[in-house]
Amino acid sequence: MPRRNFLAAAGGLGALALTGCAPGAHRPVAATYLTTSYDDLYPGVERFLDTARGLGGFDFDVFPSGQLLGAEQLVPGLLNGVADVVLQTSSYVSSSFPILGSLELPFTTEHFDRYLRACDPTSPVSALINERLTGQNMRMLGGMATGFEYLWTIDKPIRTPEDVRGLRLRVAGEIEGETVKALGGAPVFLGSAELYQALERGTIDGMMSYLGTVVSRDLHEILRYGTAAHFGAYTVDAYCRQDFYAALPPHQQRALDEAGRVLFHDGTATLLDVHRTKYLPAVRDAGVELIELDEAQLRPFRDAVSAVHRRWSSLLGDPAAAQRALELIRDA
Repeated sequence: MPRRNFLAAAGGLGALALTGCAPGAHRPVAATYLTTSYDDLYPGVERFLDTARGLGGFDFDVFPSGQLLGAEQLVPGLLNGVADVVLQTSSYVSSSFPILGSLELPFTTEHFDRYLRACDPTSPVSALINERLTGQNMRMLGGMATGFEYLWTIDKPIRTPEDVRGLRLRVAGEIEGETVKALGGAPVFLGSAELYQALERGTIDGMMSYLGTVVSRDLHEILRYGTAAHFGAYTVDAYCRQDFYAALPPHQQRALDEAGRVLFHDGTATLLDVHRTKYLPAVRDAGVELIELDEAQLRPFRDAVSAVHRRWSSLLGDPAAAQRALELIRDA
């Protein structure tokens, strides 16, 4: 993240960080880069905050839409005391907290119901994630599962890994980038606000993303094809610092945990309903062709991305923990 931007944010809110961020003192700070244009995601953010307020008495100062910290600044700002709770897309931070990548890997499971069970904040997967995050002073409270990420293109459909070769595809995180590279494409890192213009100008040929980015940014007006498979996934999580959580009285700890469960259950349910009733019809009405692959067509994609799993295990630096995480997801 740009050092100057972060220092300006931290300096301008120094007093807030020293007072509102301390457990039990004045007003804690909650921040997210998400905007209200995300009809599928923002209701979950609001339910999380309402639950924490109602059960724990948290009187948050809330900064949405990157007003306090941009997408890449949220977790560094959290760890430096500028915010107490942040709601962030896991793909932005999984390179720094690699255990989060376990839920982002491609083709771990093609069963979304199983993936949902793995994402539950009470699941063994989430327990393993928090066990690893504790050493980095982070705690995941819960998150929304955004659905599997598809490959979206303008000029040609993707039906084989060979169709990806040479394409410039936008990605939002390191694991997505490794997946595109494994398929022979060139990953391009862009913020979602830049996507419409990049696609319109031909700066990129397409993107890997979940459905919500496509519709919330009006990209279905430009995209022509979407290949529907488990090329990736991510969650939109609520995080706090472990020392902040540990210093809270028990009733506020329980309130944050319950808010995380509400974010997962209610937030994900709203997301899936918006996708089914609004986003998918909008994509189809715009003339975007959604391509479903059969088992034989999926096999070469799975073979190609096996390198991404090995790369993630190496990044985690603990082969046994990596294997355990994948087994827990597949058995969820």
